[in-house]
Amino acid sequence: MSADTTAPPDSELRALAREYGLKPIGVRPSLTRYIKQIWDRRYFIVEYARARGQAANTESRLGRLWEVLNPLFSVAIYYLVFGIILGGNKSVPNFLAFLVIGVFINSYTHSVVLSGSKSVTRNMGMIRSFHFPRAIMPLADLVQNFRLLRTSMLICCIIVVLTGQPITWAWLLLIPTILFQSMFNFGLAMVVARLTTRVRDVAKLLPFLLRTWTYLSGVMYPISTFIEDKGDFVKFVFTVNPMAVYIELARDALLESYSVPVITWYLAVGWGVGMLLVGFIYFWKAEERYGRG
Repeated sequence: MSADTTAPPDSELRALAREYGLKPIGVRPSLTRYIKQIWDRRYFIVEYARARGQAANTESRLGRLWEVLNPLFSVAIYYLVFGIILGGNKSVPNFLAFLVIGVFINSYTHSVVLSGSKSVTRNMGMIRSFHFPRAIMPLADLVQNFRLLRTSMLICCIIVVLTGQPITWAWLLLIPTILFQSMFNFGLAMVVARLTTRVRDVAKLLPFLLRTWTYLSGVMYPISTFIEDKGDFVKFVFTVNPMAVYIELARDALLESYSVPVITWYLAVGWGVGMLLVGFIYFWKAEERYGRG
């Protein structure tokens, strides 16, 4: 008579494990515990972001100077095309400052989203070797790019002053503008990070989508003038465009002759808080699947 080798059902195994205090590995923690785990590793996030920033340009002779040169080259090209050739410097007051603000704010979001899209796939070895909240990866990318933004915005403010703009109390509005933009950036980076783990082609497609987004966000031209004779739908799309919202608020803060309606602030808060919540929860939902398969 042969012995019975039939394995017990999964329900019995789980009950037996609970009875003896065994816990499954890699199970997604609760949302509050997940946030606490990230907070407990805040020093690692900062140091990891700093180390990645230092290593990013070690192979080039100019090193970290490229952090400033890249957006400045973009400003030079856009100024040549849209300022001189297309006459933007004649139709827009202080076009150089106008353009510099748009390019630097736009570059911040693009850098966070592009690096965040590969934050999980790029660190697959670490993810498979250690147990930690995977949201640390896109968050470290945000911190790294925020460190770069500080230098970029210093250069931006210097250029704005050199073009004749006075320093006013309104400049302080740049702080909440960048805060809400950072929240939006982090949420969007988490969305594309999860999507990229499922479909690697997302990372290849992103540069084209972001470039299109740039041309639709008023980086090189005033949106109010562009949509003046357009239909209601076009006006609505350009008005609620999150990139345009943060660019408009930054210009409102730094340019004395520039002003935006109050609703722009409501849109900035809504996009920042909303995208952060959606992106964080969307990323957290797949926590146990990162690094598998």
